[in-house]
Amino acid sequence: MAKDEKSAPDLGEIRQAIDDIDERIQALISERARFAQAVGLSKGKLDSAVDYYRPEREADVLRRVLERNDGPLRDEEMLRLFREIMSACLAQQEPLKIGFLGPEGTFTQTAVFKHFGHSVRALPFHTIDEVFQEVESGAADFGVVPIENSTEGSVNNTLDMFLTSPLKIGGEIELRIEQHLLGNEAGLDKIERICAHEQSLAQCRGWLREHLPHVELIGMSSNAAGARRARDEDGTAAIGPDVAADVYDLKILFNNIEDRADNATRFLVVGRDLLAASGEDKTTILVSAEDTAGGSGVLFRLLQPFADHGVALTRIESRPSRRKNWDYVFFFDLVGHAEESPVAEALAELKERSSLFKVLGAYPTAVN
Repeated sequence: MAKDEKSAPDLGEIRQAIDDIDERIQALISERARFAQAVGLSKGKLDSAVDYYRPEREADVLRRVLERNDGPLRDEEMLRLFREIMSACLAQQEPLKIGFLGPEGTFTQTAVFKHFGHSVRALPFHTIDEVFQEVESGAADFGVVPIENSTEGSVNNTLDMFLTSPLKIGGEIELRIEQHLLGNEAGLDKIERICAHEQSLAQCRGWLREHLPHVELIGMSSNAAGARRARDEDGTAAIGPDVAADVYDLKILFNNIEDRADNATRFLVVGRDLLAASGEDKTTILVSAEDTAGGSGVLFRLLQPFADHGVALTRIESRPSRRKNWDYVFFFDLVGHAEESPVAEALAELKERSSLFKVLGAYPTAVN
């Protein structure tokens, strides 16, 4: 008998070892779920699932998962497994209700499941405004809305909602955007039109020009709307995530047709309360001065407290204030939590210099 054959592991023994490990894993998950129940009991009778949910605690757990992971599973896979375990444990009390910019089959729905796991009630709404309204009313515990894309820029409608909404930012989600060509056609030569959101068409412009230069491109209100047309019309294809293929019973004709491999969208989680610090946080504020239309050095004066206290900014965005023509407000993303030093001191000074000052949220940085 060859040496390799002597040393080859016994398949039956390997399978038995895997079965034993599975049994221990299942027992540990059940034990974790029982402790989660105990946490709920220790808090007493609370009004709803959102009262049991602690995003800052969850972020800390996931960061430690990353620190412990030494393979062979990738970080992304290990995070996904633990998110689902935590989601299922929390749902023992009552599933969280998460509003999102729908319809079903969009990247925003994918972002919901990435952040909250699948043991939630995902509620699709037609507009960003509706998502905010449903969270404000308490019909949804949290909302998930897009805020910016790495290639196409900011989602202004989301920014503008914060001018009047009392909601707070409770988290961020960074989602790698993988655009697939979806349809039920037998080949590319059978495709006469592609229906997708304008942003997705723009993100796949180069691939479409190379492979389908003569196909009609039709902008839709969402990729899901395009997927529905592809399902119902001969000669029509769509662009979207794999979840859209599942929801609308389409085949993935080509994977990853986006022009940039680093294309990503950032989403915000909006809720009704400010969060406690998690250890690795970001703060978003809305601020303006008396006269942003004609004043000299307005932005410099607003930024000065951050420089003085060594607070890093990761994003600056301006939008019309809606108070008068050519008057603007600024959105700043800062590294650190609003209630911790040195951010707290910088914000106190900034507030004295501002005609409008609002902390929109202090929340854990995205764990990817």
